[in-house]
Amino acid sequence: MTSETERLFQRFGPAYKWLATATVMLGTLSMTLATTIVNVAIPDIMGAFGIAQSQAQWLSTGFLAAMTAFMLLSAWALSAFGMRAAYIGAMVIFILSALAGGLSLNEDMVILSRVVQGAMAGIIQPLAMTIIFQVFPPHQRGLGMGIYGLGVILGPAIGPVLGGVLVDWFTWRAVFFLPLPTCLLGIVFALLFTAGREESGPRPGFDYLGFLLLCTFLVCVLWASSNGQRLGWDSMLIQGLYMAGVAALVAFVYWQLRSSEPLINVRMFAIPGFAAGSIIGFCFGAALFGTTYLIPLFVQEIQQFTPTKSGLLLMPAGLVMALSFPLAGHLSDRLPPHVPIAVGLVLIAVSCFAMGGADVNTGFWVMALWIMLGRVGMGLGLPSINTGSLRTLDFSLVSQGAGAVNFSRQLGGALGVNALSVFLDRRTWFHTEVMAQTQTPSNPMTQQMLQQFQDLAVRLGVPPDRLEPEALRFLGQMVYHQGYARGFQDSFLALGVVFLVALIPAWFMGRFVRQ
Repeated sequence: MTSETERLFQRFGPAYKWLATATVMLGTLSMTLATTIVNVAIPDIMGAFGIAQSQAQWLSTGFLAAMTAFMLLSAWALSAFGMRAAYIGAMVIFILSALAGGLSLNEDMVILSRVVQGAMAGIIQPLAMTIIFQVFPPHQRGLGMGIYGLGVILGPAIGPVLGGVLVDWFTWRAVFFLPLPTCLLGIVFALLFTAGREESGPRPGFDYLGFLLLCTFLVCVLWASSNGQRLGWDSMLIQGLYMAGVAALVAFVYWQLRSSEPLINVRMFAIPGFAAGSIIGFCFGAALFGTTYLIPLFVQEIQQFTPTKSGLLLMPAGLVMALSFPLAGHLSDRLPPHVPIAVGLVLIAVSCFAMGGADVNTGFWVMALWIMLGRVGMGLGLPSINTGSLRTLDFSLVSQGAGAVNFSRQLGGALGVNALSVFLDRRTWFHTEVMAQTQTPSNPMTQQMLQQFQDLAVRLGVPPDRLEPEALRFLGQMVYHQGYARGFQDSFLALGVVFLVALIPAWFMGRFVRQ
């Protein structure tokens, strides 16, 4: 425990650990709100700036990718600047980026603000875990982490609802301003209840090259995937970006193996049980953030839900996931970790397959139950992924292992949302083209629609040929809408298949992880 932390304990007494916890919980809640709150506003942002889904997905992907990379910068920021300066500095930048997002004049400005928000969230969340370990004695750290976990779950549970209400009552810009009050209060608390830098001497070095290589990998792969449909998957630019991304990833791994102070200890991934747990964590991240991105988009674009209603659809699932955590923690202590993980994977897969059958007529509570089923699976699996993965490591590597598992989960979220967006776009155009080829002049549906427009023209007293272009345009919109709906169905089905395949690393974990 640092000397300044001791002075804070002497000043505030036993209550200090709760004051410090409240401080970091304000930051954690702000970050988790920001992670998901914008998802329900994406259709409105698409309409405001006239952008397609493939570009709008950067609002989620950019946030998650930046958060993934900057998680590795958190420990250095803590050592270089101290808890107070690192926490407050990240919160101030987060506030400025949120203001920029809410006042944006174009889509590029909105996306950039989300990227900066994600970067600051990546710094703040690990800082919160660090301060809880500092202020709670060893026998109460489980309690502290439970409180921290509640904050992590509470944001995604209530964020979509609050975001939906703000979009319906005001505008999509209001969702960027919602976390600001908790951010400002968190800064005030941090000035009073967090310690400054304790280390003397020069600031520690930072692995800038490793960080640059990681960011290069993420930017190249995500940008190429997002623009492959528009520019052509066989274009020189897209293929060059993919090759550059792979080269950056290989160089990153090589550099981390050689570095004396790596951003992430990649040697841990050579341990079979830990590698299996990281792969499963990657899949869980893709499920959590991927479905949180797809579901609001589906119900607003296909079922014409309001933003508030789409947020309410996700709220019961978030609460159920939070309630399942205590049971999951109990099971992870008493069962081999691969058992609750496998059950969780099957539940998520069933949920995704059920969502794969959803259409414009699927009821609100039917969909809510399917989503809740998947969230129960996540709640059952996540604690066992963490405990099972860390059991494979020596005690000296546990801290690094916990960071690596979290990194894998966040990376799964970033790449998973991006991949789902690309898959949705491609399957939508596939189904649209197939159905468009059937809408020939001799097709009964086409003839019936043209006849209806001709009858309408007669009743209005206008020449039929004046309404025929409108009839054909309306028919084209119907075809695209049906293709879009089937693209969503295919996306959910593909996600379900991924989770069935993830049972393979779960089986490997059962072989290598000791109880």
